[in-house]
Amino acid sequence: MTVFKSKETIGILFAIFAYFSFSLLDATQKTLVIYYSVFQLLLIKYFFVLLLSLIESRRKKNISFYKSKNIKMQIFRSVLSVFESGFFVLSFKYLSLADAHSVGSLAPVIVVALSAIILKERVSTKTWIAIFIGFIGVLIILRPTSTIFDPKALLPLVAAFALGLYQVITKKVSEYDSTEVSLFYTSVIGIIIMSFLASSFWKPIDSSSYILFLAIGVFFSLGIYLQIIALSKARASIVQPFHYTLIFWAIILGYIFYDDIPDLFTLIGALIITISGIFVLNQTSLKNK
Repeated sequence: MTVFKSKETIGILFAIFAYFSFSLLDATQKTLVIYYSVFQLLLIKYFFVLLLSLIESRRKKNISFYKSKNIKMQIFRSVLSVFESGFFVLSFKYLSLADAHSVGSLAPVIVVALSAIILKERVSTKTWIAIFIGFIGVLIILRPTSTIFDPKALLPLVAAFALGLYQVITKKVSEYDSTEVSLFYTSVIGIIIMSFLASSFWKPIDSSSYILFLAIGVFFSLGIYLQIIALSKARASIVQPFHYTLIFWAIILGYIFYDDIPDLFTLIGALIITISGIFVLNQTSLKNK
């Protein structure tokens, strides 16, 4: 049996901590979105994305971080980022962390499906079957034919599709623009859109909430930074499956902070989505070797 190299083991540990940080971010956002508009939350987050882009540009000594070879594509992917973040954070207002993350975890599967459609990448029959099974997992969680179905439960699914398309476009953009250029445009477009919307739906921030707004930026920045380190230590094919630890953390944090206990349908659906997602990622990894 092959054992992970020590460097890759370190990469895995950084990935686990990165996704834990993202989970803390979402738990914080779930608390704040009850009292404040989603636009206020995202405005703070995009300011931190801008800070990250400037730090990364300085680290790489890239003074042309604001120059893109395809501005229209950068604007398009940045708007997709706004849609994805908006719908996903809004879902926390109505759904448990476990439900939102279980459905949202379909995103990696959607990326592969959209890559086949948009980028004309080859996808095997086995992978298409796994993608279909992943959608069955979502249906089990959402139970659209049930009398208790709430249309708001579709919010993380819409977010997952937006994220999938965003990642496909980002993959295409990465062929000619650096990471810091993409981060810069994501942040600037996000700040412009959120500034306009937040001003229209602004709610005065209570002094006790300042620390939580700061936490949004800290947890988000820390998660991104740890993820960058993880990918520098281990292959993406090894790091990506740990994205599904978000579901585990969501269940734990949801229980600790909100007394949310996922029902059997959510657990079964989450398990199906996780298995199908890891299979799809594994098939993609084998194809790229």
